[in-house]
Amino acid sequence: MKTNENITGILGKKASFYLDHVCKKITKDELQTPSKTSLDKIFIQSNRNPQVLRSLSQLYNHGNLGKTGYLSILPVDQGIEHSAAFSFYKNPDYFDPENIIKLAIEAGCNGVASTFGVLGLNARKYAHKIPFIVKINHNELLTYPNKYDQTLFGKVKSAWDMGAVAVGATIYFGSEESNRQLNEIAEAFEEAHNLGMATILWCYLRNDAFKTDKEDYHASADLTGQANHLGVTIQADIIKQKLPTNNFGFKNIGFGKYDDEMYKTLTTDHPIDLCRLQVANCYMGKIGLINSGGGSNGDSDLIEAITTAVINKRAGGSGLILGRKAFQKPFNEGVKVLQSVQSVYLNDKITVA
Repeated sequence: MKTNENITGILGKKASFYLDHVCKKITKDELQTPSKTSLDKIFIQSNRNPQVLRSLSQLYNHGNLGKTGYLSILPVDQGIEHSAAFSFYKNPDYFDPENIIKLAIEAGCNGVASTFGVLGLNARKYAHKIPFIVKINHNELLTYPNKYDQTLFGKVKSAWDMGAVAVGATIYFGSEESNRQLNEIAEAFEEAHNLGMATILWCYLRNDAFKTDKEDYHASADLTGQANHLGVTIQADIIKQKLPTNNFGFKNIGFGKYDDEMYKTLTTDHPIDLCRLQVANCYMGKIGLINSGGGSNGDSDLIEAITTAVINKRAGGSGLILGRKAFQKPFNEGVKVLQSVQSVYLNDKITVA
């Protein structure tokens, strides 16, 4: 999949809708868009020390998307977040953590994100072959009833000791425990930066009130955008967020600060415009936004992954962090999905809208 025509064929009747759209609310000229010189433009005057810049450089310069300013990351922490049996029954090979790393390497990913256990067991064999991103907190599913909380599973220093270039963490914004999580991860990110590692924040929303009888606003552009803005405030170097599916979360749930004019001024209902609002909340693209690939839906996975990549790239985002659509398939099919996503970012005919 190396030509615009191939991607057009995948998108089918929706091709023009996604590929020809122009963002007129927040224009591309207002953004810092990804490029091979992004790190120099964004971080060279920042408070990030030279070791952090080197770690970011290792991440951005590795794999098939190396030196493009874009990222393709394989994240596999679902063994904890969604339970191992449920996550791996479609391909039990991934109970063996080495296969997770092998998939990321074979697919040419910039890095692999996983747990202390997965990466620690294979650190001496692979930490010098592909950038490691250690996910330091998780929502384990054995607490009953389940609750919206993220618990630290290890120390930042342990991630540094195994050769990781970055740590990743989740904050459940909107949850009862979000303030504690915010404090914990802000401190963890400060320690990571002091040790020379980059930081990636999963800026997710969790609150039963965000889902009404009519609509689920956990992935609304305005709420996720604000979560992103909180994430960059604690100095995340990269933001991970779900692709927006709607808007008007603040207004229709009835909380926070909102105005009808802010929606009219900043966005439309086009998916690329909704994602553009997420990018704008990441300091106008200066902090890279990587969208998640979502769950596996069988035969439609390739189309969904390509569509998400097109939306993210044209919105001004910095790539995809895609897991289940790849590792819940036979190895070669997973490689194909990841490399198909990468082809979107390598295609210079697909530009920022």
